[in-house]
Amino acid sequence: MRGWDLALLARRADRLQELAREFPRSLAITCDVRDSASVHEAVRSAEAQLGGPFDLVIANAGVGIPTFAFELNLDDAEQMVRVNILGMLYLFDAVVPSMIERGRGRFAGVASLAGHRGLPSSSVYSATKSAMQSFLEASRIELKPLGVGVTIINPGFIATAMTEKNKSMPFLWQAPRAAKYIADRLERGKEVIEFPLPMSLLTRSFRFLPRALFDRMTLVYAKRKIDRSKLKR
Repeated sequence: MRGWDLALLARRADRLQELAREFPRSLAITCDVRDSASVHEAVRSAEAQLGGPFDLVIANAGVGIPTFAFELNLDDAEQMVRVNILGMLYLFDAVVPSMIERGRGRFAGVASLAGHRGLPSSSVYSATKSAMQSFLEASRIELKPLGVGVTIINPGFIATAMTEKNKSMPFLWQAPRAAKYIADRLERGKEVIEFPLPMSLLTRSFRFLPRALFDRMTLVYAKRKIDRSKLKR
């Protein structure tokens, strides 16, 4: 794809092999991002097969499960923390040291526009994405003088298996469009990639709203309809 040799890491071997067949210059390596040893082993295996360390790494694994304060499910919350936050940190730890040593490379993390402020019914998901944004932002500042780039990717609603549970998704993008948008900007070395623009402007404006107004505007999300038969765990 665009001249890159790809290493595809994911936990579902069948889906991974299916994806790898679409890209001739790719490896499919089964990996559980919730396990640090699994991530490090997968990275070392990929480096050995590709003949060297990575120049670009994208932490894209994510879980989004609705959470409500009146019926908090700790198992769901822990899963989101382990995949969204720890999974990214394990991958960062596995690849960034070699980038620092070589003085080049880029690490990108797929967070979310939902991380700009805590959203009702998505409290844990918003918290994990906010944590990703903060970590990546601080890392970008620290690593830039060392020649290593960091990119924060904040998408809005994308049509995937994870989002099909939602009844309403304004400004919905299809996955191929989102992938092209991200790839184009990663190739230009963008440090922040957000889309779609209307949703980006809306969620960023939330940061400046008075608390009472923000509460009134987002109360509807606390009552949003979820197709629980399509929840992915």
